[in-house]
Amino acid sequence: MLQRLLTGVALATAIASAAIAQDLPKSQFKVIGLNSPTPVSIHDEIPFWRKTIPEASRGAITADITPLDQMGIDDKTMLRLLKLGVMDFAAMDISKMAGDDPRFEACDLAGLTLDPDKARAACAAYRDVIDRQMQKNWNAKLLAYGGNTPQVFWCRDVIGGLDSLKGKKVRVFNNTMRDFLAGLGATSVSMAFAEVVPALNNGVVDCGVTGSLSGNTAGWTEVTKSIYPMSLGWSINVLAVNLASWKRLDPKTQAFLLEQFKTYEDKMWRTIKTTTAEAENCNTGKQPCTMGKLAKTTIVPVKTEEAATHKKLVEGAVLAGWAKRCGAACAKEWNDTVGKALDLKAPTP
Repeated sequence: MLQRLLTGVALATAIASAAIAQDLPKSQFKVIGLNSPTPVSIHDEIPFWRKTIPEASRGAITADITPLDQMGIDDKTMLRLLKLGVMDFAAMDISKMAGDDPRFEACDLAGLTLDPDKARAACAAYRDVIDRQMQKNWNAKLLAYGGNTPQVFWCRDVIGGLDSLKGKKVRVFNNTMRDFLAGLGATSVSMAFAEVVPALNNGVVDCGVTGSLSGNTAGWTEVTKSIYPMSLGWSINVLAVNLASWKRLDPKTQAFLLEQFKTYEDKMWRTIKTTTAEAENCNTGKQPCTMGKLAKTTIVPVKTEEAATHKKLVEGAVLAGWAKRCGAACAKEWNDTVGKALDLKAPTP
């Protein structure tokens, strides 16, 4: 009886969704997406816009999506371009927007969380703050957020551990990673994702930070010999829409899209668990490796004492550096949201 009831509910839901899709007006959107070699782009974002949305809307909604690396766009400018209406929807690594507002790196401070569930909980606690700042200052609305595999160190040579990073030039992509590396005595070098492979190959940098599988799919295994898997975050990405574009949409279209974005967000977090689990296999030439490329890279284990140093740096240099940039009121708001979710406290300068 219960099974028949559940089947009936599922059928009714499917019929209702189909009816909604048939009633949707035609819409065509311009989307600029994440870097194309990353797993989240390959397995989630591109299929979502090119397949899921057109099929779910019965062809009523279509999108022209181009990854930002194929557009030659500096990803730090994505919010500014979205504000101007250059695109309808944009996906971006939110921490790279922190030069305009330190709040945009607040839920993914370097090393703040060490598993995807806690990373999601931290950003869920801060979601309303990010959306508020986007709507207030950037003519944009937050729709979904996801992440990448843990952001780890990829090095040209086989390093000995945390101490051996001292004095090395390390590619990073946000302010909070600079705080962490300053505490280690390493030199931070900022550069776009697409520039890192030649920089590593030519010795411009000694190491680079990116996802444990993103580096694999982007060819970093060809120019590095070791991976030090101390996590500096999850490279949290957000999907946002230009507010003017959003307000022009029919209410039925808005409701349909909000439902799709929720499903999309859930899928991104499921994908992270799969890609994180497979990353070490792919990077060391083992199976299963279905979402990356088989390679031969040395994984340098994080020692117990190094994990303790990591914790001290996060709770000291990283939190203090961010709180100073953001200010006392901002730090208090963090303590009431992310801090409560993680049982941590940022200093209020």
